[in-house]
Amino acid sequence: MPANWGLKVVEITSGRPYTDDEDNIRTFDPYADDAEYVWHRDMEDREIEVLDGEGWCFQVDKCLPWLLKKGMIFNVKKFEYHRLIKGITPLKCRVIKHVIGTTTKS
Repeated sequence: MPANWGLKVVEITSGRPYTDDEDNIRTFDPYADDAEYVWHRDMEDREIEVLDGEGWCFQVDKCLPWLLKKGMIFNVKKFEYHRLIKGITPLKCRVIKHVIGTTTKS
């Protein structure tokens, strides 16, 4: 029997294939593992502004994905399933969270 005794080794991912900087810009890594880009829901409404990135797509549950382009601004509703599909260059965007009574940039 192999040295691992037949056990399967599974890599644990962070679930966050992006970094946030001090200017509230979120940068997504095109080299992150595909498993990092999962269907998920957010706890608040969000407004997304695409600043840079080539080949990235955004998909909402039960809809076809659409290509993200520099200058696009779109909204994601609270608890709506969605995901990013990786592109070829880093995706930079501004995420504005709309929490009841407040607006925060992230």
